[in-house]
Formats: sequence, C-alpha cells, structure tokens
Amino acid sequence: MDMPKHDGRDHLTMMQAHLRSHVQRLTGLTDTRGIEVLSLIRVLAKTCEAMESRAAGEGGLSGPRYGLLMRLFAEEEHGNHAGITPTSLSHFQSVHKNTISALLRGLEEQGLIQRAVDAEDYRAFRIQLTPAGRELVRSTAPQRIQDMNRVTSGLSDAEHDQLIALLTRLLRSLWTESTPEPECDSGRQAMT
Repeated sequence: MDMPKHDGRDHLTMMQAHLRSHVQRLTGLTDTRGIEVLSLIRVLAKTCEAMESRAAGEGGLSGPRYGLLMRLFAEEEHGNHAGITPTSLSHFQSVHKNTISALLRGLEEQGLIQRAVDAEDYRAFRIQLTPAGRELVRSTAPQRIQDMNRVTSGLSDAEHDQLIALLTRLLRSLWTESTPEPECDSGRQAMT
C-alpha cells in the first residue's frame, strides 16, 4: 500500500513528527521514543488486523478466529486430543472470557469446533476441532503463512531475526513493568 506524499515526506513520517512535537509540548520532555514505539506498534497491529480481514474475504476467518484454530490444531499435533478449556484459549489470545466466548460461538456456528464435556470435571468443557476445522487449517495454513511472509519480505534474514529479538525484549519489558490482569498472566507463559 502506497502512503500519500506531502512535500516530499511520506504521511507516516509526518504523523511521527506531529506526535513527537505534540508530546514534547504537552510534557516538556525531549525523549519521546517510548510513545513513538508504542504508537507505531498500535498502528502496525491495526494495519495487520485490517490486512487479515481483507485477506479473509467474504465468509473467511478473522485473525483471532484463525489463531484459535491454529492453536487447537497444534495441540492435536502434540497429542492433546481432549481439547482445551475456553479459559486456556482466553489466556493464549490474551483476551477476556467474553471475547473468547464470542469467537468460539462463531467458530462453532461455522462447524469448525465442538465442545466436549471434560472427562475429569463434568461441569467444564473442552474445545476441539471438528474434521471440517482440521481440514480448513490444513488447506489454508500454507497460503496464510505465505501471505504473512510476503508482508515482511522487504526485511533481510538478519533484520527479521533482529526485529523478532527486539519485539520479544519489548514484550518482556512491558510485562515486567505492567500489572496484568490475572486471567491474562498464563498467556505470557505461552510466549516465554
């Protein structure tokens, strides 16, 4: 996607300069790198979500729903055929239980997942892929991964590695500095 040009500077550069200037005037601080990094990450995340939505097209799966299917598929590949609790999936996605419930309800309505009563606790249930969900992941994962790789193809191998390392360090720093909600805490463990 081409960004509009203004006076020889691209739109993103102008937005960054405006943010920097505004924050400096507001706070009197000269170092605005923290807010600049976090603002870029927010814009990047929203842009990725929009890209995933466009790629999913009509009747496709959003990034969060597809991520849940991928997680369930990976669990099966590692021998967990009993499924995962909604709470564990909520931690994995770092979202509230209400959000996970809505995502799961949509996947269930599409026939891609099913709920099974937990063999050890009959009050609880576990989420499992249906054969249709399993087939959807198998048939679409290669293209979705290729699409994601294409988006970052402008980076060299060394730049990919460096960016992954820096983002990982930033995430750990954020986790160290923040007090997470208890239900999101184990989502951290999945990343570390």
